[in-house]
Amino acid sequence: MVELDQMKVELGGYKQPLSEVKASLGLEAKLDRIEEYKREMEAPGFWDDPEVSSQKMKDLKVMEDTVGTILGLETQYEDIETLIEMGYEEEDESLIPEIREELDSFIDALETIKISTLLSGEFDRNNAILKLNAGAGGTESCDWSQMLYRMYTRWAEKKGYSLEVLDYLDGDEAGIKSVTFQVNGENAYGYLKSEKGVHRLVRISPFNAQGKRQTSFVSLDVMPEINADLDVEINDDDLRIDTYRSSGAGGQHINKTSSAIRITHLPTGVVVQCQNERSQHQNKEKAMQMLKAKLYMMKMEENKEKLDDIRGEVTEIGWGNQIRSYVFQPYKLVKDLRTGVESGNVDAVMDGAIDSFINGYLKWINNRPEDNN
Repeated sequence: MVELDQMKVELGGYKQPLSEVKASLGLEAKLDRIEEYKREMEAPGFWDDPEVSSQKMKDLKVMEDTVGTILGLETQYEDIETLIEMGYEEEDESLIPEIREELDSFIDALETIKISTLLSGEFDRNNAILKLNAGAGGTESCDWSQMLYRMYTRWAEKKGYSLEVLDYLDGDEAGIKSVTFQVNGENAYGYLKSEKGVHRLVRISPFNAQGKRQTSFVSLDVMPEINADLDVEINDDDLRIDTYRSSGAGGQHINKTSSAIRITHLPTGVVVQCQNERSQHQNKEKAMQMLKAKLYMMKMEENKEKLDDIRGEVTEIGWGNQIRSYVFQPYKLVKDLRTGVESGNVDAVMDGAIDSFINGYLKWINNRPEDNN
C-alpha cells in the first residue's frame, strides 16, 4: 500500500496551507458580514438607493462564494482522509485511482483560491479593458493580433466571463490591426493585468511563399473599467475628438453613420476609441470613461515613478520589450520572460490555457510589492 502512504503524506502537507488560506480570507469575519448584509436586506428602505443596494448584493455574492469554496475544500479534505482510511482498512487498491483523482482536484482548487488571495489591488475586482495593436510586419503581425484576440476570447469563455468589442480595425489583407475589448467578470482586471506588454511570435509564416521563419510582435494594453467618479481633471482644450464610421466586428452601425468616436488627449498622447455603442453620444461617453481611467492609472504610476510601465503604447513594439515569447518553429514553447513560466503545449495555450502564466505572474509580483498594481 505504498501509494496510499504517499497520498496520505501528500494530503497532510496541505493541512497547514488550507488553514493559512482560511485565515487570510477572514472566514469568520465574512460569515458575520454575510449575516449583517442579510439583516440589512430585510430592513425597510434597503432598496431605496438602487446603486448602493446593487453593490451590496454583488459583495454578498462574492463573500458567499468565497465561504462556500473554503467550506467545500475542508469537506473535500476530510472526505479524502476517509477514503485513505478505507483503503487501509479494506486493503482495497481499487480505491487508489479515485483517491488520486480527488486529491488532484483538491490541490487544483486550493491553488486557485490561494492565487485569488493575491488579488488585493484597488481595481483587481473590476472588469478589464484590453487593446491589442499589431506591430511592424504587416499582414503577419495582424494575423498574430487575431490569434491573440482568439486566445483571450477562449480564456474568457472558460472563466465564464463575457466579452464586448468596443473598437475594431481589420488588417489590410487579413487579421486585425487593432481591437479594443472589455472582459466582464469578477477579478477580470486582477488576472489580465499580467498580460500587459509585448507578445512575440516565432513561426513559419503562412504568408511567406518561401516558407521562412518570421518573428512578429503585438502589444497589449490592459486597464480596469472604472465607473466611479475619478479625481481626474480634463481640459476640453486638451482633447481632439474625431468621428469615423464603425467597421469590423464591433460596429452596431457598420458603414452607415459616423458614430464611432476617437479621443486624443494631446498632452499625453493617449488615444481611446469606441464604436460599439448605439449612438455617437454613447460612444463618446464610453470613450471619455476609458480616457479618465487611463489618465488615472497613469497618475498612480507617476506617483510610483513608473509612467513608462502604464503607457503601453509608448513602448516600442519590437525586440527587447516582449513579456512573452510564443515559438512555433523550430520547436514549440511558450515562455514568460518575467517569471520563467513556460509550456510546451502551444496549441492549448493558444486555445486559452494561460492560467499558469497568470498565476505565475501574480506570485512573482506579490514578491515585489513595490511593483504591485
